[in-house]
Amino acid sequence: MAETTTCAIVGGGPAGMMAGLILARCGVDVTVMEKHGDFLRDFRGDTVHPSTMRLLHELGLLDTFDELPYSKLESVAFPVEGRPVTLIDFRRLREPHPFVAMVPQWDFLDMLADAGEAEPHFTLRMRTEVTGLLRDGGKVCGVRFTGPDGDGELRADLTIACDGRTSRVRAEAGLMPRQYPVPLDVWWFRVPRADDAVYTLIPRLGQGRALIMIPRVGYYQVGYLIPKGSDERLRARGLAALKAELATLVPEADLSTLTSWDDVKMLNVELNRLTTWYRDGLLCIGDAAHAMSPAGGVGVNVAIQDAAAAARLLYQPLREKRVTVRDLARVQRQRTLPVVVTQAFQRLIHARLLGPVLAGEVVSPPAALAEMFRRVPLLTRVPAYLVGVGLRSEHIPMVARR
Repeated sequence: MAETTTCAIVGGGPAGMMAGLILARCGVDVTVMEKHGDFLRDFRGDTVHPSTMRLLHELGLLDTFDELPYSKLESVAFPVEGRPVTLIDFRRLREPHPFVAMVPQWDFLDMLADAGEAEPHFTLRMRTEVTGLLRDGGKVCGVRFTGPDGDGELRADLTIACDGRTSRVRAEAGLMPRQYPVPLDVWWFRVPRADDAVYTLIPRLGQGRALIMIPRVGYYQVGYLIPKGSDERLRARGLAALKAELATLVPEADLSTLTSWDDVKMLNVELNRLTTWYRDGLLCIGDAAHAMSPAGGVGVNVAIQDAAAAARLLYQPLREKRVTVRDLARVQRQRTLPVVVTQAFQRLIHARLLGPVLAGEVVSPPAALAEMFRRVPLLTRVPAYLVGVGLRSEHIPMVARR
C-alpha cells in the first residue's frame, strides 16, 4: 500500500528544505525527498541574503547560523576609468543583517535539516529519487519513488516541485518553461585568498573576458564567464591558456592551486519561466518554476522567498485538507512580480554588459553614473535593496516562529 503525507516536497535544496521546515512548524505533515545521500555539491548558490537572514531570525535559527563558517560580502564595486566605484553597498540597508553571507550551501542545508528533525511533522528521506507522479483523474495525488528499500509510492494532498531547473516533476506534469536567450556559461573554481583581503566583490573585465572573485573564508570563489556553448572548445586549448588569461585579469591571484580541468566546474546558464506554476495537486517553485541567471547572485534568495510565500499561503488550507487550484494560483500571483522584475534586470545585464564584453567590446558603467554614485553614496542603497532584499520579501507565519 502507498504511504501517505499531507505535503510531498521533491528536492532538498534551499527552497525545498525551507518550505518543509516552515510547513512542519505550522502543523502540516511534510515529507521532503532528496535523491542524493548528502548535500555535498560544490559551487552551488552559496549566498544567504539579508532577507533570508531575517527569515532565519524569525525561525529562531540565526544563532545557529552564526556558528557556520561564512564570509560577509558588504559591497560591490565596478572599475571605472581605472579606479573602483562602489555601486552596491549592503551596509546602507535598513536590515538587521546588512550584508550577504557567503556560506557553503551544504552547511546551510544541514542546519535546516537539523531544525526539521526537531519537528514531529517533518520527515526527510535522503537517497530517495522521484520517478513519476500519481494521479487521480486529472489531479496529482502524490509521487512514485525509488529509495534504499526499493520502489514505492507516496500519496499527498499537495506535491511541491523543488527539484531544480531540470525538474523531472515539472516535465511529468507537462509544464514547459519559456526560455530566454543567454550569452554566457560560467566556469567556477577556487584560488587562495589572504586572510587580510577585503570582503568586496569587484568584477574584472577585459576584452572578450570577464570574471568575478567572491571572497570566501580562506579562498576566492572565481566565476569566469565564457560564451554560451564554448566549454568544450575552450578546454581544448589547454589549462595554460586559461591561466594566461587569468594572469592578465587578476595578476595578484595565486593560480598555483589550479592544476587540472577537474578543478574547473561548468555551469550551463539558463533563464526561463513557467507561464503557469501549478496543476491541480502540484506546485512548482524555485528553479523548477523559473531558472535564474547567476547575474546578481539572487537565485537562491528568490527560491527561498518562493518557499516562504508558499508556506505562508498554503499551511492553513493544507491543515484543513482543502487545498485548491485557486490557492496555488495565489502563490504564483504573490511571486510573479519579483520574479519577472528580477529576470528583466538579468536580461538587461546580459544585453548591455555581459554579452558585449564576451563579444570583445570594452564596457564599463557610464562615467556620469559613476560620478553620481561617488557624489551621492546613498544611491548605493537602491541596487543593494534589489539584490539583498528583493521585491515582496516574505515573513515567517507567527505559528512557525521560535
